[in-house]
Amino acid sequence: MGFRRVLAGSMAGAVLEWYDFALYGLLAATVLGPLFFPGDDPVAKLLLALATQGLGFVARPLGGVVFGHLGDRFGRQPMLVITFAMLGSATAAIGLLPTYADAGLLAPVLLVVLRMVQGFALGGEFGAAVLLVSEYGEPRRRGFWASWPQAGAPAGTVLATVVLSVIGSFTDLGDWGWRLAFLLALPLLVVGFWIRRGVEESPVFQAARAGAAKVPRSGVLEALARPKSVLRGLGMRLGENIAFYIYTVFVVAYATTYFDFARNEVILAVTFASVCQLIGMIGGGWWSDRVGRRVAMLVPTVALLVWAPVFFWLVHWESLPLLWLGVCVGAFFHGLLAGPEAAWIAELFPTHCRYAGSSLVFQGSSIIAGAPAPLIAVALVDGIGAGAVVAYLVVTMVITGVAVLSSRETRGTDLSEIR
Repeated sequence: MGFRRVLAGSMAGAVLEWYDFALYGLLAATVLGPLFFPGDDPVAKLLLALATQGLGFVARPLGGVVFGHLGDRFGRQPMLVITFAMLGSATAAIGLLPTYADAGLLAPVLLVVLRMVQGFALGGEFGAAVLLVSEYGEPRRRGFWASWPQAGAPAGTVLATVVLSVIGSFTDLGDWGWRLAFLLALPLLVVGFWIRRGVEESPVFQAARAGAAKVPRSGVLEALARPKSVLRGLGMRLGENIAFYIYTVFVVAYATTYFDFARNEVILAVTFASVCQLIGMIGGGWWSDRVGRRVAMLVPTVALLVWAPVFFWLVHWESLPLLWLGVCVGAFFHGLLAGPEAAWIAELFPTHCRYAGSSLVFQGSSIIAGAPAPLIAVALVDGIGAGAVVAYLVVTMVITGVAVLSSRETRGTDLSEIR
């Protein structure tokens, strides 16, 4: 019962985290841009809306540092509860915001503030979720179990698109429907908070604390004293993170702004692709327990590198079936890569700085990869063309491949023995 509750609590936070992310990304181009950033240039409105999304990610490394320090000092479980409460409250509060027409500049300012609160909470949320599952689960199946919090991303995307489709069927999203979508975070918050309150502390952390001669002053400094582990983690996350945003967020804006695709058609394609992504993540985590983390991550890295030009070639045909094919295959390959990633990153650091080190890697990549990815992709397409985005994807996937190749195999490692 204990491990099942840990897994359920970790998944609840991951789903809420990515529900909010997908919700904002799907509404940015068509609803939130005009409501909070009025203007005549549709590309400018799109960029401003996506920039607000990116600002939320700026706060993630700060949250990773703060909660990473606290989590390595006081435990994973308290951070799991605190970050989840902050995240859910900020998400629901967005649904109550006035628009630019109601409050002028105050409206986008409040939106930015809430996105920053969300980002700060997310900085500590994902590290706690992944670590509890990784430290509770048996070593020989760690890749499989740790992939479940990772799968919160596609699960949250599916939930967000289903919610928007249902709400859009009986009201205008641009009127008050978007508010309802954000306010639905409240029931998720209540259920998730109840589950997480009953989660026990990680046994690996408890054993490390009991056997420690003294508590390190800063898990963050301890993690930074291992620069190779941090850089390898960031390098691996670079291509994976950018591929995720291209196939889930950028594609919606790209296909509807530059081609004659209907928004609902693209959202449906992304929804189905997210299911493929979820299957890929769970499958990738399971596979990494059998063939090793390096092989399990190198194969989809090469696949994503090859698929990048194919994807844009398929979109340019302006055929809906080909768009579905491009998005779904890309999302599945991304899932195969991201699935083993959670366990692998946890295995890079010893217990006394694992929370801080994992958070630095997970959230630091949000600055160099996640936050700017949709903005860079839109700017490249608008200024140069789709070929520039292909080059962007290829270069970052090469960096990811180098990071994985330069790392040692960690499958089956006893987390308590990592030094």
